[in-house]
Amino acid sequence: MNEDFLAYVWKFQYFDKTNLQTESGEPLSVLRTGMQNANAGPDFLHASLKIADLTWAGSVELHVKASDWFRHRHTSDQKYDQVILHVVWENDVPVLRTNNSEVPVLALENRVAPALLQTYLKLKQSRLTIPCEPFLSQISGLTKTAMLERALLERLELKAERIRNLYKASGNNWEETAYAALLSGYGFKINQAGFEKLAKQLPYKILLKHRHQTLQTEALLFGQAGFLAGNFPDDLYLQQLQKEFGYLKHKYDLPEPLQASDWNFLRMRPANFPTVRLAQLAALFTSREHLFSFFLADHSLKAFETFFFAKPSAYWQTHYMPGRSGKFKIGSIGKSSVNILLINIVAPLLVAYAHETGQLALVEKALNLLEMLPPEKNHILTMYEGLGFENKAASQSQGLLALGQNYCQPVRCLHCAIGNGILKRTKTAS
Repeated sequence: MNEDFLAYVWKFQYFDKTNLQTESGEPLSVLRTGMQNANAGPDFLHASLKIADLTWAGSVELHVKASDWFRHRHTSDQKYDQVILHVVWENDVPVLRTNNSEVPVLALENRVAPALLQTYLKLKQSRLTIPCEPFLSQISGLTKTAMLERALLERLELKAERIRNLYKASGNNWEETAYAALLSGYGFKINQAGFEKLAKQLPYKILLKHRHQTLQTEALLFGQAGFLAGNFPDDLYLQQLQKEFGYLKHKYDLPEPLQASDWNFLRMRPANFPTVRLAQLAALFTSREHLFSFFLADHSLKAFETFFFAKPSAYWQTHYMPGRSGKFKIGSIGKSSVNILLINIVAPLLVAYAHETGQLALVEKALNLLEMLPPEKNHILTMYEGLGFENKAASQSQGLLALGQNYCQPVRCLHCAIGNGILKRTKTAS
């Protein structure tokens, strides 16, 4: 038993109201349950009740045991003087406001259907990756779809909020924001921190000044990333990059380059090395004049893919590290990686811009982009597919990933429409 379950029972009124009365024996009618409060203070605000012949307006506080009121020091907190009802599971002691007046109490221990509590405990104590797996056959496809759409929007909004933070950090410059987001995306989790640090140290406005010169663009990216440190006596091209970077670093008063410790190469294929990603970014920046304005315009999926397909310069087609060549040839970024960028960078960028400008049609555009993209694949998604969930597009993949990460893994069944559907079936069972 916990307060989360009590809040759920109170919010949806899933308890027996026959001869409903306070612990002191006064008749009780719930006119309005109130709004659940996510901040400090009572659990439900703006509630309305009728106790005996009087109608009360105020707050409702919830505790497993009534004595928790004292343990949480509410007796000396004036925010709780507005509490008109103390909803508890077990009424072990009377509670008082700061003026020593007693707070009416409703005890639910004997009013909640045992089956509802048992089902909740089964979900809460489940060791399954998807706690509701044994109950899913009871839930309609409509409920599942609605929950996935909600989870998708929550995930997209969370990513968009990160983009909005980048926007504020850039001085409200959307091109710089798109640049910082894109570099973060090219890190693909393993090197995300390194690319984010590089974006802060090397502003996009500097790169734009040299976008027509491959040598200078590569010098800035590889130099500031710290990959031009050292001696390369037998590599004329790297010597040129070093010389160019030395000049540009002084010209723009750039900070000290990143260190080797900022980058990860362990257990990675050469095609995914951060050095290869930098070469691909250099090719992108020298062949595409604008980032954000392109992402904002209407494009087919093919056009989006083509935008990212920029072949590295001749040197980096044969070198996966400065001074190190391989037998394989390095090309533009792969299609699967482009899809990840569209999911994690472009779609959230559209949503962030929509919120900043009020152009909410762009949210729909972002969702349409996710619906066009193929589904993602991993063991978690395969598990959901095995339980009958559809995964035919990236929009569904993202919804399922959000469902798993934000609801199933932390066992937040009370906050999930699927969990609610399961519990609702047992609310009146004996």
